[in-house]
Amino acid sequence: MTDPTVRAQNRAAWDSYSHDGDIWTVPVEAEAVARARGGAPEVLLTETTPVPQDWLQPLAGRRVLCLAGAGGQQGPLLAAAGAIVTVFDNSPRQLAADAAVARREGLDLTLVEGDMTDLSAFADGSFDMVFHPCSNLFVPDVRPVWGEAHRVLRPGGELLSGFLNPVEYVFDRAVLDRSGEFVVRFGLPYDDRTALSEAERTELYGPAAPYEFGHTLDDQIGGQLAVGFTLVGFFEDRRRDGPMARIMPSYIATRARK
Repeated sequence: MTDPTVRAQNRAAWDSYSHDGDIWTVPVEAEAVARARGGAPEVLLTETTPVPQDWLQPLAGRRVLCLAGAGGQQGPLLAAAGAIVTVFDNSPRQLAADAAVARREGLDLTLVEGDMTDLSAFADGSFDMVFHPCSNLFVPDVRPVWGEAHRVLRPGGELLSGFLNPVEYVFDRAVLDRSGEFVVRFGLPYDDRTALSEAERTELYGPAAPYEFGHTLDDQIGGQLAVGFTLVGFFEDRRRDGPMARIMPSYIATRARK
């Protein structure tokens, strides 16, 4: 399970982000829900590129766990397309956004608060798909996430996941923000708690920012393979803006089958 201090800090941070309108917290508009009712929702694992429809279909009647993916975005769209959706997240305010969209659109969502590394609320084989948008940067150890996702999927079920390329974490953020210059400062794996002093972290991100963790590709991709998944799909994505967006993709998305 995630360190309680990390979990509490990150829950408070995402409750705050939800209040302030971070891009991952803005509920979908009615028009997007209407399009999803046609069976082909435009959902995101990463920042800008919608998930290919052949990764999703068929959705009607499938049991989907939207893992650490609340905010009134992906879960309602998947439900509008006919999936039986459970949204699991650490942030009560993010879950409340899903509840608000469900009420507005007449959708049926099950909402559960919890730690993405501990899915003991669900029995083995409970789901046909785990939909896991870019969020595992908020736990120190990602491998339990893959193990739990594998356990709660039925045989043949699929895990769709998005995560940051860990190279994002090797550069000095203060220098990058100030001048756009890429200066290597940190090694991988990256841990906010040891890489930065609290004073430096507060100056860069503010006092209420979540702790972030840069996981190696061995843990992100190798970790999925180690628990028994087979990778059957892959794409990269870029940030909307910023220095990194100009030179390389920041995100990786994988489709894995149990």
